[in-house]
Amino acid sequence: MTFNLQSIIQIPHMKKSWLIILLSHFITITYAQTVVPADSLTKDTAVVAVPPDTTASLTSDTTGTTQKKKSTGEIYCFNPWADIPITLAAGGWSAFAFTKIYSKPASTIEQIMALDENDIPKIDRWAAGMSDENADATSDYLFYGSIPVPFFLFLDKNMRRDAFKISFLYLEAMSITGMFYTGTVYFVDRYRPETYNTSIPAENRTSGNYKDSFLAGHPALVATSLFFTAKVYSDYYPESAFKYVLYGVAIAGTGTTAYLRHVAGKHFPTDLFTGVTLGTLSGILVPHFHKMKDVKNPNMSLMPFFYDKVKGISFAYRF
Repeated sequence: MTFNLQSIIQIPHMKKSWLIILLSHFITITYAQTVVPADSLTKDTAVVAVPPDTTASLTSDTTGTTQKKKSTGEIYCFNPWADIPITLAAGGWSAFAFTKIYSKPASTIEQIMALDENDIPKIDRWAAGMSDENADATSDYLFYGSIPVPFFLFLDKNMRRDAFKISFLYLEAMSITGMFYTGTVYFVDRYRPETYNTSIPAENRTSGNYKDSFLAGHPALVATSLFFTAKVYSDYYPESAFKYVLYGVAIAGTGTTAYLRHVAGKHFPTDLFTGVTLGTLSGILVPHFHKMKDVKNPNMSLMPFFYDKVKGISFAYRF
């Protein structure tokens, strides 16, 4: 809902009549009308009725470029000198580290038998020993199913026109998430909760993969994909209520993945929290930092006013 507030300061007639429209006194909805008492008019007073279409223009942005850019789909800016090197570096490291984190040296049986739950911080200790193969398999379905979700945005013609730019931003977001994920797992050895499950034979818990608990990769990448989708849609259609549905799906999908990885004994709570935070920030902030900004406050405009021989300044604020 837009509220336009206007008043008229009457100026004695000179060679030209001037009308200054200032913020004051009258509030109208949808369009504004200027009211001047009849008995206050003098021969030196210029009265101008402001038509609805003129008032409507008061709520447009000062440069007029926002409307144009949105209509042509130019929501995001792309800097190849920065974005390409960042994506290549992050993606290159991720590709390298992925080959290493799943081939860590195996633990000895003596090391596995020496594990003690009391060495785990209290905040995570209660999760030690969790293990569930079905939950593990289900979390994989959510993981692989979430990766292509952003491409469904291209069913919309406005976003389809920006397909290359959105696709590259998605690649950049996933690369950044992958860089932090693989970096922490590469440099940090933390046994998974199921490694403490004594019902599993010790020789089956010696694989190097059992030392990849920190941080949680599945929830991180699922969060990146789903929150990226919600963020991009909301940037193109900020007034649409459907964006809340997409954010709800992102929260539910990420939360479900994190829960399943917990039940499966793959990560401790702090591992999951760190992974979810990383993925959410990457999915939201990458498109946010590439979003075009035309005015500091899109709800406020200050612009020249011209109507017939009347000139002035118009101010409008949208609540």
